[in-house]
Amino acid sequence: MIRTILVITFLVLFLVLSTPLMLAEWIIGKFNKPLKDRSSLAIVSWAFRWVLRLAGVRLHVKGEENVPLDTPVLYVGNHRSYFDIVITYCRVPRLTGYVAKKEMRLIPLLNVWMYNLHCLFLDRRDIKQGLKIILAAIEKAKAGISICIFPEGTRNRTGEPFLPFHEGSFKVAEKANIPVLPMTLVNTGAILEDHFPFIKSTDVILEYGKPIRLSELDKETRRAPGSYVRGIIEKTYYENLKELSQYRKVPSSEK
Repeated sequence: MIRTILVITFLVLFLVLSTPLMLAEWIIGKFNKPLKDRSSLAIVSWAFRWVLRLAGVRLHVKGEENVPLDTPVLYVGNHRSYFDIVITYCRVPRLTGYVAKKEMRLIPLLNVWMYNLHCLFLDRRDIKQGLKIILAAIEKAKAGISICIFPEGTRNRTGEPFLPFHEGSFKVAEKANIPVLPMTLVNTGAILEDHFPFIKSTDVILEYGKPIRLSELDKETRRAPGSYVRGIIEKTYYENLKELSQYRKVPSSEK
């Protein structure tokens, strides 16, 4: 219970007390857009690192050397927890826009930071709007901004470890000619969702796979890159699930 209170208190204080920073960022953006992008990234990454500390998350990161530093990428990963965003954003080396559900746009103050970080808001029930978001993501990627998409389309709240990956998500990498970077998250549901609304200290593994250039895949695989990448992430997931058992007992929901 104490961790839940600490995290909520910190987030509320951060959003309220960072209001002057939002104004400062707006002014900076009028004169120096790249500086605003870098400072927004640094501020939010700092806040998210504190969220993880207060939540007691013991993060084990693997394959970080696979993250390119000289080009934007399309991050794709499995999605079980709200903390997936907090965990992965702490590690990005360059400006990254996340594709989030449209409801996030309605949260006061948080939405300002999300706009500052080039996040895009998706209405999963509107196919035309979804296409516009993909096109917007392509333009951002061409401008040097990495994009993060969870291709399952929503948090996985089923008993299965994975939902199907939506193939349309990978159009961003194809059209912008950027690599796909698989992210495998293990045990993030144990932070909050497995015992909502209580946050509990736990071990989490985040592993980055090798970058994938869709143009270098064979013709058959290029027709369904989502299935291909999902297979890579699923294999890595089960490998890390075994490794995670050395840190703590694996809850039934993760098996």
